[in-house]
This record gives sequence, structure tokens and C-alpha cells, in this order.
Amino acid sequence: MRRLIHLMLSPRCRLARLMVGEKRVACDPVMAEDARNPMPVFVDLDGTRCEGLWPIVDHLEGTYQDQPLTPEGPNARAESLRLLDWAMGPLMESVTRKIVFEKGSQRYTGAPVTRAPDMDIVRKGREALKPVLTKLGEAAEMHGYLASREVSLGDLAVAAHLSALDYFGEVPWADFPAIAEWYMRMKSRPSF
Repeated sequence: MRRLIHLMLSPRCRLARLMVGEKRVACDPVMAEDARNPMPVFVDLDGTRCEGLWPIVDHLEGTYQDQPLTPEGPNARAESLRLLDWAMGPLMESVTRKIVFEKGSQRYTGAPVTRAPDMDIVRKGREALKPVLTKLGEAAEMHGYLASREVSLGDLAVAAHLSALDYFGEVPWADFPAIAEWYMRMKSRPSF
């Protein structure tokens, strides 16, 4: 059986789980025994072991091509990959790390510190989230999904962050109806 070793609230791990679900690949998700180890880890049926998000993305897209997660058109493909890069870089640093990694246990996030949450940091993350939700809502209204008319890696990457934030009730959905509607569509996908 394929295995995905992951941390429940890590957006990188959530993205790997979402990809496995969208690819409709049967997989046994296993919580990591030590949150300090590199995560996520995907082990395929043939024994191929992919450690880290980028090797997993490459392996799943290259091996399981029936459900592609990168759009065919060059502009939509570029936008999808830009969203993926942005979600795992700036969004992670300016919002998710400041909220989820402050409020969540190291066991579930892989956060390097174990202390009480610093609410000043959480408030900064909340403020940084508001313009992000506006911009994402505009993209969803324009395309249906964030990069194109079909779900893509960019959508899954953003959804991985928003689902971790939503776990703590940190997304003000009522104030941002366009992105709330997009998120409801994402929650109805096979991966959720």
C-alpha cells in the first residue's frame, strides 16, 4: 500500500494529501512519529520514496497523469505554478506561519518552537490575511478557480493553507464571499 507520512496542520503536507486525493490514488496516510523530520514523505507501490513537497509533486504529476493538476494552456499553467510558489513562500511566511504555527502544536505543524502562542504575531498574520483574501476572491471570480476554469496545483496549494487556517477559525469567510464560494467548491472536490 502507498503511504503518505505527514503532519496534520502543515500546508505542505496538506497539499500532498490533496494531490493524492485529486489523483485518486489509494494511499494510507500516516502521522509522522517525529515532527522534526522532513515532511511530507510519499512511498509508492514500487518502493519509490519521495521526501519533501517538490519531489512528491513531480512524482505524482509524472507518474499519475490521468488527473493532471497543471493546466494545458501556457498562461494558465504559469499562473497555477506561480500560485503554488506564492502559497508555499510568501503566503506561508506572512500568514500561515504567523497563525497556524503559533497556535498549533509542534506535533501537528512541525513548528520549531514549543511555547505559548504570541498573540501579537497572530494579529499580524490576521491583518496580512485580509488583502490576500480579497485578491484571491478576485481571481476566483474571474476564472472560476484561481488560475483557470479547472482546478490546478495553485488551487490546491492555496486551499491547503486556508484549510489549516480554517481549522483554527481564522478565516473571516463572511467578509470575503467570493473566496468563500471558491472554498466551498474546493471542499466538494474528491481530495477533501
